[in-house]
Amino acid sequence: MSIKVLLVDDEKEFVDLLGERMSTRGMEVSSTTSAADALKIAEEQTFDAIVLDLMMPEMDGLEVLKNLKVKRPELQVILLTGHGTIEKGVEAMRLGAMDFVEKPADLDALTEKIKKAQARKMILVERKVEEKLRDILTSKGW
Repeated sequence: MSIKVLLVDDEKEFVDLLGERMSTRGMEVSSTTSAADALKIAEEQTFDAIVLDLMMPEMDGLEVLKNLKVKRPELQVILLTGHGTIEKGVEAMRLGAMDFVEKPADLDALTEKIKKAQARKMILVERKVEEKLRDILTSKGW
């Protein structure tokens, strides 16, 4: 099963290059340079990880992260930035980001973080299914 990743960064060349390199590692990569498009895509499709740029012109990564987590709390978001600050990193983690990576990201390290994101998402989804089953069994009196 390949890992599904959504790349979101306003720098098209960066997204294209990173997406190509991730694809050669067997990942199924979707990408966009628009924060608004990212929200729409994440609502319509499922991803094991979203790699999201912190600084974008129309909406910053923290705002996108907030919106994503409201609609899909199981999403695993890795924030990526060339302008990292400790305050932004702390804020991102508080809002539910799985990790925070500075550009230029080491591809091996990013790949490992994405694999961890996939595992973490699978655990969250399994828990949700178990809860639903438990609720059904309890409501039916079995």
